[in-house]
Amino acid sequence: MMVANPVTSNITPASVSAILPMPILFSFRPQTWWLSVLCLVVSFAGRAGETLDAGRIQQLAAWLPAQPAGFAWPITSRAAWQRLATNDCFAEVIARAEETLAQPLPEQPDSLFLEYSQTGNRTHWQRVASERRNRIAQFTSAEAFENRGRFLPALENTIAALCAEKTWVMPAHDGGLKNFRGEEVVPDLGATGLAAELAEADFVLGDRLSPATRQRIRENISRRVLEPFRAMIEGRQTEAFWVRAPMNWNSVCVGNTVFAALTLLDSRADRAFFAAAGEHCIRFFLSGFTPDGYCAEGIGYWNYGYGHFILLTEILRQSTGGKLDLLDDDRAIAPALFCRRSEILPGIYPTISDCPPGAKPSAPLIAYVCARLGLEAGPHRLLGDGKDLAMTLMLASLDGKLPAVRKLAAFNDSPLRSFFAGGGVVLARNAPAAKSVFAVVLKGGHNNEPHNHNDVGSFSVLAGANMVVCDPGGEVYTKRTFSAHRYDSPVLNSFGHAVPVIAGQLQKTGAEARGVILETNFTDAADTFKLNLRSAYAVPALQQLERTFIFQRGETPALEVRDEVKFSTPQTFETALITWGKIKSTGPDTLEISDGGSTVRVMIDTQGRAFKWRQEKLDAEVQSKRQPVRVGIALDSKISSGVITLRMLPVVK
Repeated sequence: MMVANPVTSNITPASVSAILPMPILFSFRPQTWWLSVLCLVVSFAGRAGETLDAGRIQQLAAWLPAQPAGFAWPITSRAAWQRLATNDCFAEVIARAEETLAQPLPEQPDSLFLEYSQTGNRTHWQRVASERRNRIAQFTSAEAFENRGRFLPALENTIAALCAEKTWVMPAHDGGLKNFRGEEVVPDLGATGLAAELAEADFVLGDRLSPATRQRIRENISRRVLEPFRAMIEGRQTEAFWVRAPMNWNSVCVGNTVFAALTLLDSRADRAFFAAAGEHCIRFFLSGFTPDGYCAEGIGYWNYGYGHFILLTEILRQSTGGKLDLLDDDRAIAPALFCRRSEILPGIYPTISDCPPGAKPSAPLIAYVCARLGLEAGPHRLLGDGKDLAMTLMLASLDGKLPAVRKLAAFNDSPLRSFFAGGGVVLARNAPAAKSVFAVVLKGGHNNEPHNHNDVGSFSVLAGANMVVCDPGGEVYTKRTFSAHRYDSPVLNSFGHAVPVIAGQLQKTGAEARGVILETNFTDAADTFKLNLRSAYAVPALQQLERTFIFQRGETPALEVRDEVKFSTPQTFETALITWGKIKSTGPDTLEISDGGSTVRVMIDTQGRAFKWRQEKLDAEVQSKRQPVRVGIALDSKISSGVITLRMLPVVK
């Protein structure tokens, strides 16, 4: 069932992407930052106040229940809570809440909030904020299971403290301190997330909370989240960028806001307004995926972004008795499958963009996707004791009760590869029956993606259970990370990726810097993936730069990376490998890279030209436990043309 368009407008996701080709704040071209801001202002001025279809709001109102409701059950439904308490996933809830109960509520002074604007550090405030806000889920869940009133005083004190904060907006999203000073109220990830948690706590505990606390919850959520959002939709307040952003901010902020409204608001008409607004706005999030479901933000942000799409889907589906189901839409199916299709080898996923090494899709979210699409979930289960109260209880209450919206026989991938043509990404694997476990990630794409790194043409190599040649993933976020100096970072610019340095130049930033696919030839024996990388470098003398990947399967698997380059005048050429492991030379043209018990041999063919290699740690605060190392392989002399080939194969010891 395709839902009706709830907005009387001819605006389409494609037209939005034409004006906003990337998420503001999280990925932008430093060279055109002010132009991006100007485009943003112009787009808002031309689109603010789109009128939601009154007929659609009326239809939704007829579908909504008389009373608001959140996920799971009120605390008075003792049989349901006692049944859930017997599950091993929740065995430690009360013990952990008791530990927290013994600790004082962390203080969060103004000086901590102001640290970001003064020094650029965002982790100190966020660490304390997380400890404060996580108490909502801990104490609410423990009280719902135990039902003795032990955790209510501490919970109410926490709620009072949170509602006394000057703003719920995170310092990193309030660089001008306008929210902090009370000059504006523009909800963000933090504000909407807190609203959802408080709304769910109120639904679960109900009258066990004091009337003053329940009123405080409603007043603060209304003032800090619901009213600003409604004002944006109605054109009474300038839209926040996330209302139309094709990335995780949209689904998280919209999902949390609509959830809070449907969980708290007594007026059915008001709830219908927010439902219609959510149905409309979430299409911008879906427009950020390629048609084949590739998530350029990486699997960590898939968890966050698509997870909140599921949260919005479920609150709308449950509130309308199944009449509005956002997943019953072709645009939502392919993105749902990213959690399955992006697995390189069992338990290992790409570290492209800002994705932290080791990130995996949430097992409960995989279980949800599989249940709704009629796929086998394997060991994945809906149940899980997570930090987010609303998400945890949503999934817990759905166990065994999820209708399939589609019946897919499989997710249409060969065990040999996953190919995301829209994202220009190939995940190639050795044959399942082969003794040697070997796989690669090959990336084309462009340099203006959400959470972008300048990484066109990069690759990772896996041997056994280890990513021996890697993409280093993201850095620890600071004020600089999302500023005009983003690409000063050696792990965000192309120096920190397995791509060439041409005439001493790194890759440029922007959508025009892209890997144009010239050839794909996929067979059981080998996969060939050829890219034109010329546009990624602002080097006038560069006439040709083509990178060909050939992944060979079998008992002696290998990856060949061949660069064909031509210049109008002689220039320098260097290629690179990135690793968290150790490197040693085993011959004049051979290296071995070892990590975690796995070793990859690298054979370097420069057609007889002299070269040197050197290794250096990438000087950046990274999210991995070990510092990534760059292996630079540079020709000694300038060339007019040449072919440089790296051949990598696993070493069996």
